[in-house]
Amino acid sequence: MPAGLIALALGGFGIGLTEFNIMGLLPEVAATFGVSEAVAGALITGYALAVIVGALGLTAATTRLPRKRVLLGLLVLFVVGNAISAAAPTYEVMMTGRIVAALCHGAFFGIGSVVAASLVDPSRKAAAVAIMFTGLTTATVLGVPLGTFVGQQFGWRATFWVITVIGVVALLGVLALVPADRGRHQTTRLRDELGAFRDRQVWLSMAETVLGFGGMFGAFTYIAYTLTVVSGFAASTVPWLLVLFGAGLLIGNVVGGRFADRALDRSLLVILGALVLVLVAFALVAPNPIATAVLLFGMGGFGFATVPGLQTRVMTYAAQAPSLASAGNIAAFNLGNALGAWLGGITISVGLGFTAPIWTGAGLTAGALLVMAVAARTAPRPPVDHAPPAAVTRG
Repeated sequence: MPAGLIALALGGFGIGLTEFNIMGLLPEVAATFGVSEAVAGALITGYALAVIVGALGLTAATTRLPRKRVLLGLLVLFVVGNAISAAAPTYEVMMTGRIVAALCHGAFFGIGSVVAASLVDPSRKAAAVAIMFTGLTTATVLGVPLGTFVGQQFGWRATFWVITVIGVVALLGVLALVPADRGRHQTTRLRDELGAFRDRQVWLSMAETVLGFGGMFGAFTYIAYTLTVVSGFAASTVPWLLVLFGAGLLIGNVVGGRFADRALDRSLLVILGALVLVLVAFALVAPNPIATAVLLFGMGGFGFATVPGLQTRVMTYAAQAPSLASAGNIAAFNLGNALGAWLGGITISVGLGFTAPIWTGAGLTAGALLVMAVAARTAPRPPVDHAPPAAVTRG
């Protein structure tokens, strides 16, 4: 495995911590700044919106720059943003730090996916993307519980300082381990990057991302209520059940990457179909604690197994200028998160109960499966780059 993939995964780990750790620290943050938890919750919303802006805006603005240099700049932005959050004297400064850190999120995963795929043989592109996203899944499984523990023991600022240090280590890792490609695909014109969106398959792939990931997160957003109110678990067991869900994410990410490299469209059809079945079964048997635990693991596994394939599919059909399309798909993941959470919230607010978001998630995922079937049926032969390998140097 190329050492550069480890550096990219470490960057993904730090970004995952930044995105999710705030959820476990909201009460402490709200108390520090004297704001309500609803106002503190805007630190999550503001981050998500900034991810979308950064994914498209920063990627578009840096298309003419070498990708390694862009990744280094994004990690500097990440370090600065978390340092601002850690030292923030007011809520407004804290929000500024969150936005600065979030701007790098989408562009880092988008451009980083392209770089990760370039480090391996073309037959292992999805596996390379999966390794990079392993950092994000590890942050969910291990980093968030540990970060919350550190924040509760030493203050929430300590967690953000730790994340800042992780960012510095990732920066040094990318600097030392990721090769600087001098070939013709290292820089592209913005016109070429925008031209990738003329391909119908790129849009279909992004629609699959919005619906498929939205389906999983629509079910997951309100999972704590489902587990306690419907399944009857004690509130104290919820963190352990979330670790079980996170373990599913981690395993699904790796396995999904391997299957995507063997048969990209077929693997996505099977995984999305399996996710629909898991969500339907979950909604039906949620009152059963044992079945719930098993299906919670399955929901995480099949849900994140789609990620390497979805990301690789976009890059495949935007092969000549993949950076902006790749970052756009990261924005699509976040849009799916927001869509699923919004629709799930509506079902609860109209009195349909805490299994309703799971049914909503199943419906969204079924939509993704339908779009994937159309995409696979109408897909041309994937473009192949016949250019000779470019010279690679350490930079």
